[in-house]
Amino acid sequence: MTSKKLNLKKTLKTIWFSAAFVFMFWQFYSFQSKGVDESLLQNSKTVKVEESSDFYTFKPEKECKQVLIFFPGAMVEPKAYVPLCRKIADNSINVYLIKMPWRMASQGYNLPKENRLFADTSETYILAGHSLGAKMAAQFVYENPRLIDKLILIGTTHPRDISLANSTIPIMKIYGSNDGVANEESIIKNKYKLPTTTKFVKINGANHSQFGYYGFQLGDNSATISREQQQAETLQHIIGFIKK
Repeated sequence: MTSKKLNLKKTLKTIWFSAAFVFMFWQFYSFQSKGVDESLLQNSKTVKVEESSDFYTFKPEKECKQVLIFFPGAMVEPKAYVPLCRKIADNSINVYLIKMPWRMASQGYNLPKENRLFADTSETYILAGHSLGAKMAAQFVYENPRLIDKLILIGTTHPRDISLANSTIPIMKIYGSNDGVANEESIIKNKYKLPTTTKFVKINGANHSQFGYYGFQLGDNSATISREQQQAETLQHIIGFIKK
């Protein structure tokens, strides 16, 4: 091989590695939490906040028997879901926001069971997740059908590789009309993998990334409503579903 070809090969290799590094850095930066009010991680008169290596806990001071466990989306900093989880707790619901190893739900979806978060059999357990977190929430219910009382899937086309069609628990799927990652066509295509009683909720103008407080996600579409409005509508549907 001539020196000219060797230099070209070396140059192309350098460009490829540089591009890969820049892409990975951009992805990591994009999935960082943004715009989260730090006061949401502080105790108030009504909600106590705790943090461990595996999860955030938002515990209402008022005794409650409903527990929501939330799985973040893939690579998304868990803190991006603090605003939603804190507001759920403000509605007298105990909330655990799981910190997935390497920010991958596929690696940590059994953390709630490992941490014995289902120990009190008198409580009602709701499992929720966004994007890949929703996929793994569905997977958890598939593998542990008796542990969860209700399931909430947000911004996901899953379940796709498994079927929950015979599940007897209440299930709700929330999605955005402008979601470019989990588009409506794919969601409807996999509808048969869920029970016929599943509640499907479309938020008009909502995209994928505004279900959390983080940057714009590759492949997503622009939202035509504000993040605050999308979060408020998501919260409203979640509380209505849990309290029903």
